[in-house]
Amino acid sequence: MADTPPPDRLSNNPRSPHFDMDALRRGVGIRFKGREREDVEEYCASEGWIRVQAGKAVDRHGMPVTVKLNGEVETRWRDEDEGGSDDES
Repeated sequence: MADTPPPDRLSNNPRSPHFDMDALRRGVGIRFKGREREDVEEYCASEGWIRVQAGKAVDRHGMPVTVKLNGEVETRWRDEDEGGSDDES
């Protein structure tokens, strides 16, 4: 799985068709407009957008209200960043 890139589109909402527990467990790092983001609810790298929570507002189902931001999205596996230097000896 180390050679595969992160999914093009991923959501942390279990109700979404783009939810992938294996990818979320492994950890996907997201850089949006050149800045690391930790608060991303959903992203699509090919379309160039992310969804982030809009304050503390929730909808009538108790889910956070999100805002869609457009810009350059770069994704990477977080476990490769942490363990990348151990393989080189």
